[in-house]
Amino acid sequence: MEINVIDLSGNTSKKITSDIFDEPFRPDLIKKAVLASQANRQQAYGPHIYAGMRTSAEGWGPGRGVSRVARLRNGSRAARIPQAVKGRQAHPPKPEADRTEKINDKERNKAIKSAIGATANPELVRKRGHQFEAQLPLVAVDDLAALTKTKDVRSFMEAMHVWKDIARAKEKTIRAGKGKLRGRKYKRSKSILIVTAQDMGISRAARNLAGVDVITHDKLNAELLAPGAFAGRLTIFTESAIAKLQEAIR
Repeated sequence: MEINVIDLSGNTSKKITSDIFDEPFRPDLIKKAVLASQANRQQAYGPHIYAGMRTSAEGWGPGRGVSRVARLRNGSRAARIPQAVKGRQAHPPKPEADRTEKINDKERNKAIKSAIGATANPELVRKRGHQFEAQLPLVAVDDLAALTKTKDVRSFMEAMHVWKDIARAKEKTIRAGKGKLRGRKYKRSKSILIVTAQDMGISRAARNLAGVDVITHDKLNAELLAPGAFAGRLTIFTESAIAKLQEAIR
């Protein structure tokens, strides 16, 4: 595939050839890689081993005309059993449970290549809700990685005709469900992903732009390219990142 390399003014500086975007679309592998990534960073959770058991309760035995459940000393209130108030849980989540998911290296690399190929498909990118007027795939000169000011990054985005997508991501939506009660009332969309060979200041310059993520080629994964397991994220690659990815996931 012949690709246009865009300079910081939004003009085509040269053309390069790469087959990194020719990988067939495999939503099944992409979803598997994303779910594995999410599962493997999940924290252990569950109650304390003695939760509900710190009590003086013990059974009265037979012959009292009452059910033989554990009852508090100097009283008759049931305790410790699952059906009692503040009793133990019957089948609580186990903190020692293994919730990780395994994926083969070849499958993971195939998923990343497929997700990279999806970034060059305008239909998939628009289906995710991204707004842009540029020709895909988006490849920029290496000078992009050296930008250190947010206003310079904004000027570049406007020159590439993708600033509308960052403006879209600024809009907050209210989360459905009980997450609203737990410090997660609002949600924001993901916008542009910037993939560079080397971070020379771009992450600091772009960190305050809504929905924008910056990553180097060696830390790229399927979840960044396909948030929520939906491939087709609007992505800008630098020229060197394309070359490095071509070698790394061949």
